[in-house]
Amino acid sequence: MTRNDLRPPLPVVVLISGNGSNLQAMIDGMRSGDLPIEIRAVFCNRPDVYGLERARQAGIPAIVVDHKAYPDRRAFDEALAARIDEFEPGLIVLAGFMRILTPEFVGHYAGRMLNIHPSLLPEFTGLNTHQRALDVGRKEHGVSVHFVTADLDGGPVIARSRVEITSDDDADSLARKVQIKEHRLYPAVVAMYAKGRLELRRSSVFLDGDPLVKPVDIE
Repeated sequence: MTRNDLRPPLPVVVLISGNGSNLQAMIDGMRSGDLPIEIRAVFCNRPDVYGLERARQAGIPAIVVDHKAYPDRRAFDEALAARIDEFEPGLIVLAGFMRILTPEFVGHYAGRMLNIHPSLLPEFTGLNTHQRALDVGRKEHGVSVHFVTADLDGGPVIARSRVEITSDDDADSLARKVQIKEHRLYPAVVAMYAKGRLELRRSSVFLDGDPLVKPVDIE
C-alpha cells in the first residue's frame, strides 16, 4: 500500500451548464474506484439540463443556482460560492460550465479549480474552437485541462490530448473526436490532483513536487 492509497477520497463539486458528459466520466471513474474522489454536489446555472439528471441518477445532490435570478455576475458568483462552500470541497471541477467567473470567485478557489477547454491551449481560447481550427487549416487539434485563473481560458495548462484533423472533418466530427479525448483526459488530471500530485504555486504548475516544464500529453 502506498501513501496515496491511504488518502481519503477527495471531496469534489462539479459545475455544469448542459449535458454533462464529462460529469458522467467522473461519476463512472468514481464508481469504478479508478478516480479517488467523492462528488458531493453538482451545480448548474440552468434548470432542466440533462447533466442534472445524471447527478440525480448517481445519487448526487443536483443544485440549480440560476444566473437569471441575480442582478449581475458578482451577485450570482457570491450566491454560488456560498452554496458550494456548504459542501466543503477540496476541488472545483468546471465541466462545461458556460459562465465567465469574477476574479473574486476565482481567487476564493485559487489552486483548487480546474477547467477543460476544447483546444490545444493557448490556441483558440473562447468559443467555436473546432470551426476556428478548421478555418485556419490546422492539421492537429485537441483538448486541454488547466488551473482556473482570472484570465479567460488562460490559466496554467496541466495536460492535453491531441486529435488529427483530416480532410473530411467538419466542426461536428471534430467535436466528436475531441469529446472522446475529453472523457479520458479530465478524469486522469483530476486523479493526479486527488492523489496529491498536482499543485499550483503562484502561476506555475508543479507535478510530483517538480515544476511542470510543458503540459503532459495524455492519450
